[in-house]
Amino acid sequence: MAEADLAAVQRRTTRVLMASQVIGTIGVGIAPSIGILLAGEVTDSEALAGSARTASTLGAALMGIPLGNLAARRGRRVALAGGWWLAAAGAAVLVAAAQWSLIVPLFLGLFLIGTGLAVSLQSRFAATDLADAATEGRALSRVLWVGTFGSVLGPNLGAPGERIGDATGLTPFAGAFLIAAVGLAAAGLVIFVWLRPDPLLVLRAASPATDAGPTPGPRKGRVRVAIAEIRAEPLVRVATAAIVTGQVVMVAVMTMTPVHVDHHGGSVTLVGVTISLHIAGMYLLSPVVGAITDRRGHRATIGIGIAILVASLLIGAARPDDLAAVVVALILLGLGWSFVNVAGSALFSTAVSDENRASSQGGVDALSNLGGAAAALAAGPLLAVTNFSVLSLAALAALTPLALVVTGRPLAASAAT
Repeated sequence: MAEADLAAVQRRTTRVLMASQVIGTIGVGIAPSIGILLAGEVTDSEALAGSARTASTLGAALMGIPLGNLAARRGRRVALAGGWWLAAAGAAVLVAAAQWSLIVPLFLGLFLIGTGLAVSLQSRFAATDLADAATEGRALSRVLWVGTFGSVLGPNLGAPGERIGDATGLTPFAGAFLIAAVGLAAAGLVIFVWLRPDPLLVLRAASPATDAGPTPGPRKGRVRVAIAEIRAEPLVRVATAAIVTGQVVMVAVMTMTPVHVDHHGGSVTLVGVTISLHIAGMYLLSPVVGAITDRRGHRATIGIGIAILVASLLIGAARPDDLAAVVVALILLGLGWSFVNVAGSALFSTAVSDENRASSQGGVDALSNLGGAAAALAAGPLLAVTNFSVLSLAALAALTPLALVVTGRPLAASAAT
């Protein structure tokens, strides 16, 4: 395929991915706020409320590798559309869980809706399949950026859910998850109908060594090869450390913020606004972050993100009873995550080999979300027995190893590209 044709496919791919992100992330954004509040209502337990985030994050983690392997075998279109539809099924299950206060469907639905997060994250990698190496940061950041709109709306579905409840007899939470189910299903339809030609299949045709051919072998073989590459390549290890650490730190604090705000007299509306501002911090400036990554380099951009995360955690630790300060800390938490994740993801796409591209990308997202699931699981009991300050300081401790790696000489020498 000619260079002009590849550029045209890249532009079309970016538009389709952006459209699906706007719609699908409405459903994804509901889990961190309304999902946790629903879990608290159904389980009547603060610790179990935190495990609601664990369930959705664990779903994203466990689906990351299968979706990556499916993309390697069948292309991005099948993998991304199927993932959105599986998340829509999870939202439908949550309608029943919310309506009748069912614990098992609650956690099953949250697990399945977590697939939407895995799809949203893999969409950013799909945006880099045909991008030039010098513009990968901007390519993936644009797809992340449009997710701002859906992700900000998602935590605020409580009010529309109430209106749907008035018209249908559903509870407000059930109405909110009904909206999420429709959005997630529509995102899958957009991908399935319009992501043609498939960018990964086009890349494979242009570069026969790319990873969807028979070379990597069956699913277990692909997983082993992806893990081996992450362990063997220094830049891939650095990128993996950045992506995973940023996710762990962000999820640990963000997961329990709705519960903390609620305990300090904040309304459901304030919880939604707080999470929406946090998500805006995560995504709104991502094109700027992508441009900084392409211009200043991966190491410098990750370093900026670490500094912002440190500021966020120190504010949270010092002013836990000041809800305005907590909101500021959450905005900075999202912005710091954006710098670390965009730069780390761009570095990963640059450093990983073409023959293992989709499988390795699915693997790093799985590791990231497993780390997030563990952080969410620990955050609930930690907040229950201590306070928000201790939670913030624990997250700061988790950030320290990455800070040492980024400021060390080995990375300075190897990540100059």
